[in-house]
Amino acid sequence: MLEHILSYFGTYTPAADGAAAAFKFEYLTTLGFAAIVIFLGRAIVSRSALLRKYAIPAPVISGLIFSIIVSVIKGAGIIGLSFDTTVMQDLCQNLFFLCVGFGFSFKMIRHAGGKLCVLIAIAACLLITIQDVAGVLMGKLIGLHPLLALQCSSAAMAGGVGTASAFGPIFEGMGAPDATTIGVAAGTCGNIMGSLIGGPVAAFLISRHGLKADPNDKPDSAKTGTAATLDNGRMISMFAMVLLVAALGMPIYCLLDNIPLIEMPKFIGCLFAGAIARNVMEGCHIRFYTPEVDAIEHMFLELYLALVLMTIDITKLAPVAGQMGIILLMQAVIMALFAIFISYNMFGRDYGAAVMAAGNCGWGCGSGPNAVANEKAVMDQYGWHNVAWVLYPSFAVLIDDIYNPIFLSIFGSLVA
Repeated sequence: MLEHILSYFGTYTPAADGAAAAFKFEYLTTLGFAAIVIFLGRAIVSRSALLRKYAIPAPVISGLIFSIIVSVIKGAGIIGLSFDTTVMQDLCQNLFFLCVGFGFSFKMIRHAGGKLCVLIAIAACLLITIQDVAGVLMGKLIGLHPLLALQCSSAAMAGGVGTASAFGPIFEGMGAPDATTIGVAAGTCGNIMGSLIGGPVAAFLISRHGLKADPNDKPDSAKTGTAATLDNGRMISMFAMVLLVAALGMPIYCLLDNIPLIEMPKFIGCLFAGAIARNVMEGCHIRFYTPEVDAIEHMFLELYLALVLMTIDITKLAPVAGQMGIILLMQAVIMALFAIFISYNMFGRDYGAAVMAAGNCGWGCGSGPNAVANEKAVMDQYGWHNVAWVLYPSFAVLIDDIYNPIFLSIFGSLVA
């Protein structure tokens, strides 16, 4: 009777041959646990000024707590718990990256100035390349698998937890054990590193060069006094559009994945499909609603992170913890030096460049939210800069999300 009831929630496997009993939750129950992870993470972050300061995504905190509990239960020999995340995790990952691609607009580039956008793109690609080359070289010196070294480099640093977890299964299939777990852990550490570095780097640049904000530069909200609102009808239309564009991304994925010597993840097709759709719709004057697309992006990112983090086995980190720490420390030094000597000089050697350097530390060691948090902290202290706030985080992260997976795929295939 009990086994019949349990069958509604998943699959039970009795203990046998010295192995503990196991239970795998079906996908709806799994989503329920993911929802708990999201709620718990938000509750924890809302009560911690330290976590908010470091801009740690809520599901990262609660997901790690959840995975620790599951690992302890399994390690104690009570029962091995697992979750059916395959389809939903894949869906969330691809729709998230599609929405990121949808943020790429040529109109935004023209408005900000082509030269600055080109320099931002060059700096982003240069940073990712340096992170990976340095990471693999250091990994070789300390005896770490090159693909695991990549997971501790641009996959987790510039890419953050999302990209590291996306490439984890790919690198595991190429022979790197526990790449997902190591990448997620490295990305989590990177979030903290990026937040710790960004503010001091900007403060150093502002003090050293005597920089000041333009008092006439104000936020758009201060000029208009309005804020974006969401609409149910628009949300349904944009969700349907996202699903359609995701399907159109599959032919792009097919073409890219069949390039010789390159292992291309599916989400790259969705990312390019989103960018193409955005600019075609703008060119043909087809109406779309950016606030709703942004909301969809954030929803699927949170669910994706929850599903990934709640299912990792953190006990697998022990064999490589020391090697991972060495590479992460090196990446932190590289990021600080890059922001001071390259980003600041390339972005104009002014106050806005210092703010963008702080943002560079944020996404270069963690995530887009880190870049936003770093810039806001600097501007709260020293003054506003509209271009740095409106353009830099979204455009730099977009270039990162396009170049980073492509470079990881090519470079990973070469060093594996």
